[in-house]
Amino acid sequence: MTVDRQDIEAAWQRVRERIRQTPVMESGAGSFGLPYSVSLKLELFQHSGSFKVRGAFNTLLSQEIPAAGVAAASGGNHGAAVAYAARALGVPADIFVPETSSPAKIARIRSYGARLHVGGARYADAAEACARHRAETGARDIHAYDAAPTIAGQGTTAAEWEEQTPDLDTVLIAVGGGGLISGMATWLQGRIKVVGVEPSGSAALNAALAAGGPVDVPVESIAADSLGARRCGDLVYRICADRLDHSVLVEDDAILAAQARLWTETQIAAEPGAATALAALLSGAYRPAPGERVGVLVCGGNVALESLAATVGTGEAW
Repeated sequence: MTVDRQDIEAAWQRVRERIRQTPVMESGAGSFGLPYSVSLKLELFQHSGSFKVRGAFNTLLSQEIPAAGVAAASGGNHGAAVAYAARALGVPADIFVPETSSPAKIARIRSYGARLHVGGARYADAAEACARHRAETGARDIHAYDAAPTIAGQGTTAAEWEEQTPDLDTVLIAVGGGGLISGMATWLQGRIKVVGVEPSGSAALNAALAAGGPVDVPVESIAADSLGARRCGDLVYRICADRLDHSVLVEDDAILAAQARLWTETQIAAEPGAATALAALLSGAYRPAPGERVGVLVCGGNVALESLAATVGTGEAW
């Protein structure tokens, strides 16, 4: 099984009336201390606070849903997206998150009326609890990243962005489990270079590409609540090994610096995972060629404001 452009086109037709077309902002030369302008695709303004509602709606609208409803394991954003989509379509939803999920994400999930289950120290623990629930109830799984309907739905982000900004040469995409970047690379392959950006302490895709297949990695990063997959999926790996240009790693202090700069220079309240792609530019982990037109996906905004205030207030980032 794989995902192709036709799958993304079909997903786009299913979900486009259910989602927001999120804006693109030009940073302007000189912003963030960069001599060139960057195209910022602002998916943090999407329903439920991240791009993930695209994959959630595509899955719900393309599959038969049993009476037990749907179940999803999540670090937070995927759970919020599934809860939002399930409420919109009148489907029962059980969401499983680890204890490390941020209060902002937990509150958002609860606000959509899903049955929330909090337990375990990592995403993998939530995934195990979710699997037990599905086995007992027959609920439909909505995987956060390693499923064709999820990947195709996330790929609609690329289709929309390309319509809005057709002159891009390269896009930088933060990677957790890899569902988003798989969809992006599928849509843009052969036309726009796709580069993955991961925290050095949570780099499942980078490790898989180096090893020739998915491997377990440690998960210790400021962005772990959204980019904290212990292992990338088999489907994700196959797609990215074929279609991704390459991936780079950034340190947590670079992520926090990018998060602070997004706020101080543009008043964008991004969570750490959503600042990770910009961190690649600010830290020099990715260096564009002269004249290269670069886009950065700001993928989520489910951040506790007190946490953002603490990051900005340290002054260390800038």
